[in-house]
Amino acid sequence: MFKWPRFEVLGISRKDFALVFILLFNAFTWSYMIEMVVERTSLNPTVKSSLITVLSIAASGAALAGALLSEKIKRLRFIYFWMILGLLSSFLLIFINNFTVGHLSLVVILLGISFGLGMPSSLAQLADNSNMENRARLSSLILLAANLGTLPLAVLFSALDPVMSSIILAGWRGLGLIILIMLKPKDENLKEERKQVSFTSIFRLRSFSLYFLPWVMFILIDDLEKALLKDYIGLDFLRFLLMIEPMIGVFFIFISGLLADRIGRKRLVIYGFVSLGIGYAVVGLAPMARLAWYFYILVDGAAWGIFYTLFLLILWGDLSQPGTREKYYAMGNFPFLIKSTISMLFISFIASVPANAAFSLASFFLFLAVLPLMYAPETLPEKKIEIRRLKGYIEQAKKVKDKYLKN
Repeated sequence: MFKWPRFEVLGISRKDFALVFILLFNAFTWSYMIEMVVERTSLNPTVKSSLITVLSIAASGAALAGALLSEKIKRLRFIYFWMILGLLSSFLLIFINNFTVGHLSLVVILLGISFGLGMPSSLAQLADNSNMENRARLSSLILLAANLGTLPLAVLFSALDPVMSSIILAGWRGLGLIILIMLKPKDENLKEERKQVSFTSIFRLRSFSLYFLPWVMFILIDDLEKALLKDYIGLDFLRFLLMIEPMIGVFFIFISGLLADRIGRKRLVIYGFVSLGIGYAVVGLAPMARLAWYFYILVDGAAWGIFYTLFLLILWGDLSQPGTREKYYAMGNFPFLIKSTISMLFISFIASVPANAAFSLASFFLFLAVLPLMYAPETLPEKKIEIRRLKGYIEQAKKVKDKYLKN
């Protein structure tokens, strides 16, 4: 007989799990498909890359605005409005091949706003409905499902024209809204419970800035270094590497969720930065060796899986309190706005730097990023880490005992 999974292991009820899962799974997959539709346009690669950058800037800016609006509107009411906005904006893609670049830019901005506006509230809903000691496993499960769920959708969209794509996107967003309404969630996050905090006061917090600065450094370095790969290793090999990297990243999304709830967030982030720094150093020392590039793509994919899980979904929820989380999550995603802006301004300068020197510099800055983390607080209580460590030892001891008795 089929048995429901033990949701108590995740520290969340089935209804709350369904609520946060639908919210984030629906939003993430919808945004991935938006990018895919833009990528499939007949525009030249430079214009498409610029449109994706504009999409990212609009989403990041809208997240900041959404965090401010969330102080004035009840969370669920705001989330309903956000999902309806996404449903309506999906229909703009019907005429995507007939738009001029200027009109298409406006459409992309509206789509970015439709994604980013409600993400802080949705992520705050995840943090409010999860326990700190189980938040990483729950978050990695949702992000893993979103990335795996994109695969069949990508296959489907590759065979569709813009009209059908936009209709399916609207239907997908509408389906999420219908399921959310059917769950009948209670809006417990009332306006009077909101705590007034500013973005600047959050950034001035030592615990926040010690995690935020390395996150910014990773986002910038990873984006700028990838701009060099095309001219340095060739387009075919780059496509091969970029095909493998998401597979590695998806695997480490799952692994990072398990480890972050067992050994803590801080240690896992440090391991990620050190490994990635070594990967960049190896490429800088042996740029002509294929083995060096395979090692680089392994550690880069692993870092992507670890950092995106921890920095997008977990850490800001750990550091914040109910009533303030929207602004923490909006600030935590602010590096994507910084990255997009800097990429547009400095991409020509970065392209002029020799690749081996660029990777060596990247390695240096990644090791430098570890320094703030040494002073950052562990967001998972040490007592929880020790309890889980002792449980692990006891389980191992039981296995050894059982094996000994059998022999």
